[in-house]
Amino acid sequence: MKSHSPWGTAKNPVKFRIPTAENLVPIRLDIEIDGQRFRDAFTWNPSDPDSEVALFAKRTAKDSKLPPAFITQIAQSIQTQLTDFRSYEGQDMYTGEKIVPIKLDLRVNHTLIKDNFLWDLNNFESDPEEFAKTFCKDMGIVDPEVGPAIAISIREQLYEIAVQNVTSARESRMNKKGRRGLEHIQASKNAGNAVDLFKLFGNKSSVVRKRKEWDVYEPIVDLLSNEEVDALEAKEERMAK
Repeated sequence: MKSHSPWGTAKNPVKFRIPTAENLVPIRLDIEIDGQRFRDAFTWNPSDPDSEVALFAKRTAKDSKLPPAFITQIAQSIQTQLTDFRSYEGQDMYTGEKIVPIKLDLRVNHTLIKDNFLWDLNNFESDPEEFAKTFCKDMGIVDPEVGPAIAISIREQLYEIAVQNVTSARESRMNKKGRRGLEHIQASKNAGNAVDLFKLFGNKSSVVRKRKEWDVYEPIVDLLSNEEVDALEAKEERMAK
């Protein structure tokens, strides 16, 4: 895949967006009403009309056989997350680092995924869904729910990084009014953050993973027994209460 022009610098910022081919919002639902719980995660196009939210909520409740009370809660949760995303649109962002660590720590049904790798923020043609699909194929994962969960996790982390870079750009503009040599200070700060990130993820993250290398840097992919899954779910329920 070809890389587009780099993410903005202090002199040439770019407008907020998630660094992927499709600028989709990761949406996560976790709603409980009268002891019944509904959880889901998916992506949403922020350009779609808001009228689609209500229709989606009704269809989801019907397909999942949920009580009507869930319709309003689902629609409100989606709308809130879309509003948060749109609040950053049009704002400047930039970063001194172009490669960031992505960490996977997921349990989907009977499959446990633990892995970390590096992601190129300058590649605006990257596709988390295609990455997840190939990942599952190479790892021999057949559960159809694992791939989407991996893609959502990647998008959520990239979204968080993009938001942090908007905040950085905003703070830098404020500081510029009262300081000189801002670019030098910001570069030093970004460099320090990068060191902390790589310390967190360890030496294995120093290699940018390619698909051919997954057999060498093999992630942890465990299949849990039914008893282990039940125990984990029971623990999560206790913690939620």
